[in-house]
Amino acid sequence: MPAHDYFVYITTNPGRTVLYIGVTNNLSRRLKEHWEDGQEKRQTFTGRYFCYNLIYYEYFQNIEQAISRETELKKWSRAKKVALIASRNPQWNFLNDQFKH
Repeated sequence: MPAHDYFVYITTNPGRTVLYIGVTNNLSRRLKEHWEDGQEKRQTFTGRYFCYNLIYYEYFQNIEQAISRETELKKWSRAKKVALIASRNPQWNFLNDQFKH
């Protein structure tokens, strides 16, 4: 079975007050979609809260593992999510530029 690329990711709004957790097989495309939602589609969560700034991600080669991790993270308290983000990105720097093509 060939390897694939999957990402569990956390985005936030410009003020870093709202968190969004998702899973995708193309992080660059998905971040672009979140940005467009913030500009045009206020009916989506990411559009309504401008959650298009990547602050955390994990890589997987198996979609079932990625979905399982996404589900796990969504159940965590905000404090636990903040600690996870800080463990890899203490300044909550926006990481979008790492995934621009």
